Amino acid sequence: MTGDDKRAPNDGAASNQKAQQTHPSLMGRINGLFSGMKQTESKDGKAVKELAHELKSSNELAQDRTSLAVKRTIMGADRTLMAWLRTALSMISFGFTIYKVLEGLKGSDVGVIAQQYDPRDVGLFLVGLGTLAMLMGTVEYWFSIKGMQPVATITIWKRPSFIMALIISWVGFAVFVSIIARLL
Repeated sequence: MTGDDKRAPNDGAASNQKAQQTHPSLMGRINGLFSGMKQTESKDGKAVKELAHELKSSNELAQDRTSLAVKRTIMGADRTLMAWLRTALSMISFGFTIYKVLEGLKGSDVGVIAQQYDPRDVGLFLVGLGTLAMLMGTVEYWFSIKGMQPVATITIWKRPSFIMALIISWVGFAVFVSIIARLL
């Protein structure tokens, strides 16, 4: 007698039932989702149809996912702009600090540092570079947000990161102009 002959007569039914459990139909999945709920399912499957009506359609799911993707993209653009802002602000403040420190050392009688470059040149370079970086980051952000306009309506003037970038750009430009004004 082979191994197949030793099977019980109900083994075929059990294997079919096991296959149905691993690969349920759509109605089986819906029943499985709501198995904890009290179901008054009649022979025609009225309760299953009511539960299926509560599920979102593929178009509704696509709209939800698109809106979430837009939000993630906006947040990514905001993080990128804030990185530009952090870098630019560091360069501007470091340039202004270097300018003031080197100018103070130059004015003292102590010749501590042999200066190859004028403090104003170093300060102007770093402040100008920081301001340029801020402007470049702001322009990149502008184009990034405007590129999403076909998908979603985004008011760029209400974005806090954009407003902060404009303020820092203006401050960088003002510091740059103030250093140049001291030259003249």
